[in-house]
Amino acid sequence: MFGRAPRRSDNTKYYEVLGVSKSASQDELKKAYRKAAIKNHPDKGGDPEKFKELAQAYEVLSDPEKREIYDQYGEDALKEGMGGAGASHNPFDIFESFFGGGAFGGGGSSRGRRQKQGEDVVHSLKVSLEDLYNGTTKKLSLSRNILCPKCKGKGSKSGTSGKCYGCQGTGMKITTRQIGLGMIQQMQHVCPECRGSGEVISERDKCPPCKGNKVTQEKKVVEVHVEKGMQHGQKIVFEGQADEAPDTITGDIVFVLQQKDHPKFKRKFDDLYIDHTLSLTEALCGFQFALTHLDGRQLLVKSNPGEIIKPGQYKAINDEGMPHHQRPFIKGRLYIQFNVEFPESGILSPDQCRKIETILPARPSKHLSEMELDDCEETTLHDVNMDEEIRRKQFQRQQEAYDEDDEPSLPGVQCAQQ
Repeated sequence: MFGRAPRRSDNTKYYEVLGVSKSASQDELKKAYRKAAIKNHPDKGGDPEKFKELAQAYEVLSDPEKREIYDQYGEDALKEGMGGAGASHNPFDIFESFFGGGAFGGGGSSRGRRQKQGEDVVHSLKVSLEDLYNGTTKKLSLSRNILCPKCKGKGSKSGTSGKCYGCQGTGMKITTRQIGLGMIQQMQHVCPECRGSGEVISERDKCPPCKGNKVTQEKKVVEVHVEKGMQHGQKIVFEGQADEAPDTITGDIVFVLQQKDHPKFKRKFDDLYIDHTLSLTEALCGFQFALTHLDGRQLLVKSNPGEIIKPGQYKAINDEGMPHHQRPFIKGRLYIQFNVEFPESGILSPDQCRKIETILPARPSKHLSEMELDDCEETTLHDVNMDEEIRRKQFQRQQEAYDEDDEPSLPGVQCAQQ
């Protein structure tokens, strides 16, 4: 049935590990495993190797078919494939399946406490102000690591792996080097043979799809729903969708919204701001214009009869700002700042100036007398660009400070030499 029968080998080791006789019943095996597993559990300060041996022994002896093969041919027969491998499951998985994950009570299972937290994957998602005003859905293609579906993240055909002899299963190696007389430096680094896993898989037993890496690449399309009123820097989280890895709690995929600058509108919280330039005639005599909003609507903006708009003046339109996030029917305000464009110098003739003076408020009544004019020094006004003036002044102060630093300092009083 099995071809050439394997030679007999030691078939008492597993019984000795559990501390039972070869005729032990299933109840006796359970009691022995329960007592020894709790005592030797690593979370309770037990010996990890002893804990692993207990799981291996119980898995074999609790299975009637494996126990029969072990009793007849020993451990070697199980390793050669008769009835399956002797340690095909993780010892912590066996412990949890036996105790239901609550052997030590309180916060969760032992296995869950041993798992490390996977890293989150963060992506920037550029959105326009229109996207944040109207809401949108963006489809994005992403690649991520998933546990190999063929071997379920074990990396091997048999589901087992051996202890790495390079690091003795610790995943880390320590190297020493002499850096001086009587001085030795110790350095710890990830084991290159098992890449920190503490386990090795033989070439023959490696899972073909993942080549023993335990994970494969998956491409998927995710739909990111950008809701109305979301803010720049706000996060959209896909929980547990990041890279998978064995014995790791999968992290999240996080999209961080990055709002692109808009050529017309500016946003501050739930309010919108826009600049609009009026001619002097519009500022004095009235105006109206159409404003295209972020959803494509045309808003008619006009002044009240007889109203005069001053340079830099603000006006507000209620309920035309950004929608509140998760309350999109409530909106902020739309603020319009008006700039007034004055005519160029020399465009008005003296006659036109006199006509305008008859309409505009009169000039200040105070006039300088001839004597007062004689006492005044005449000045000349120059056109200036204040931004350029400020930059020039800053550069001048920096240059003066630099020159002061370069000046030689006076010699100080030196201490007398003994």
